[in-house]
Amino acid sequence: MSKVKYFYDLMSQPSRALWIALQMGKIPYEDCPVALRKFEQRTEAFKKINRFQKVPCIVDGDFHLSESVAILRYLADKGLFSEKLYPKDIKNRARVDEFLEWHHLSIRYGCAFYFARVWLFPARGVAEKPSAEETAKLVKEMETQLKALENLWLKDSKFVSGNSLTVADLFGACEVEQTRICTYDVSQKFPKISDWLARVREESNPFYDEGHKYMNKLAALNAKS
Repeated sequence: MSKVKYFYDLMSQPSRALWIALQMGKIPYEDCPVALRKFEQRTEAFKKINRFQKVPCIVDGDFHLSESVAILRYLADKGLFSEKLYPKDIKNRARVDEFLEWHHLSIRYGCAFYFARVWLFPARGVAEKPSAEETAKLVKEMETQLKALENLWLKDSKFVSGNSLTVADLFGACEVEQTRICTYDVSQKFPKISDWLARVREESNPFYDEGHKYMNKLAALNAKS
């Protein structure tokens, strides 16, 4: 039986979350990196792999699938995903799914849009760097979502769906970590999130650090500039 092909770029937050989970679960797959910085996702060859021309995505035989959450559920249903990270128990899985559904228009929306407007788009020449006023609005929107993460999801538990690390924590953490490239320090206003990030990293290392290696390099360079 051939391995599932995983197409990803570790600069993509959902790609990175899934990559860490695959390593933690010792899940066999064919490694298929895609360099977004070189716009490899925009080629005609990649369009045949994923019609949306985004990462992550997988190819399993003649079956092509995009969207990170759909991918993890597909792999789980095939018995190819860590049950510790994505539990079989219906209620525990529902708690993980609850966060995964929530985070798209909250943490991902706030953090990813802030990151894109403040660093990614200007770095690629797609748009000019936002003004101080515009940046302040982006920060305010992002911090509204971070406040919800801190006060709702991390109020009484170590992780977002209980007291054990799940793939939900990896998805959420990878979004928050990305803001460090913009020199945003979440610990200044959100100590519970800062502590949570440390726990997620500890529970998922060495893969967490490996997955964030290039991102950490960019964050360090931007902090010096």
